[in-house]
Amino acid sequence: MSRSQGETEYYSNDFDWEELRERVYNDPTHSHHLLPFTTTATTHHSADNDDSWNHFHARHSTGKFFKERRYLFKEFPELATPCEEGYSKVLEIGCGNGSTALPILRCKENVIVYACDCSTEALERSTENINASNVVSAKTRFHPFCWDFSTSPLPKWLLCDSCYETSLQKQNMFLTGFDCNERNITDITSLKESECCIGGVDFITLIFTLSAVPFDRMSMAVAECFSVLKPGGLLFFRDYGLYDMTMLRFEPEQRVGFREYKRSDGTRSYFFSLDCARDFFLGVGFIEVELDYCCVKSVNRRKQKTMHRVWVHGKFQKPILKTEDAD
Repeated sequence: MSRSQGETEYYSNDFDWEELRERVYNDPTHSHHLLPFTTTATTHHSADNDDSWNHFHARHSTGKFFKERRYLFKEFPELATPCEEGYSKVLEIGCGNGSTALPILRCKENVIVYACDCSTEALERSTENINASNVVSAKTRFHPFCWDFSTSPLPKWLLCDSCYETSLQKQNMFLTGFDCNERNITDITSLKESECCIGGVDFITLIFTLSAVPFDRMSMAVAECFSVLKPGGLLFFRDYGLYDMTMLRFEPEQRVGFREYKRSDGTRSYFFSLDCARDFFLGVGFIEVELDYCCVKSVNRRKQKTMHRVWVHGKFQKPILKTEDAD
């Protein structure tokens, strides 16, 4: 099924993933993607990763690269649900150029988006795009800040030490890699001085972000998401799926792990199976609401090539703590 550039209809089940897997297994040109990978002791430097993404966003700073995620509310309609009272709070992790934040701000006026990225270039681009939009009160409802959720603990204004420690005790989190006494303080203009923190968030969007984190840091990153989300809150996940077209284009020498690759610009990409994604999120305490492959087939008419895109779509909820009956 081909798509023209102007089509607005959304598709997510163009082909069967199992059939794609079978084709990959039977194609000798893809054999290197299936081989085990012998890991070696390596150190991933956060600064190197941040620099790679800074260079990436500097190169792709034109409006041509910026495209709002039109599928967002088809896949995650909860983001468009009106709040009964007050403002809903969304934490977007890996905001990039603002292609997720802008449609959320445009969709409803009673939402505040806290958007983080490890790249300062990305934060500048997203702020420019949001400020240039005609969305009502977007400037006051969009709060960007620099944070690498795979290497640094939660900023205190998101969740203060007292609330953070209480959350750890109640949910038996395994954040032993972080020193709570070294948690960062980041000022945020929307936070009143009389408040200890914003008290966590109602929703988290984790869209094409976790795949850019080194595999050995993913569990800690997902645990940070669980910690800042309010009980009953939802995390929306979308990322590269196993045997996506872009995975099959990587050469053998670009492998840096099993199903993990590094591009020539230094940025990384991991390709998730459903079981892998499930293990990460359920392993820190999330409840699985939805998890499936999104399989989209498109045709490049100019090059006469069919492209099979595979993404993992997931929706996970933080459990609501049950209180014992008084009797």
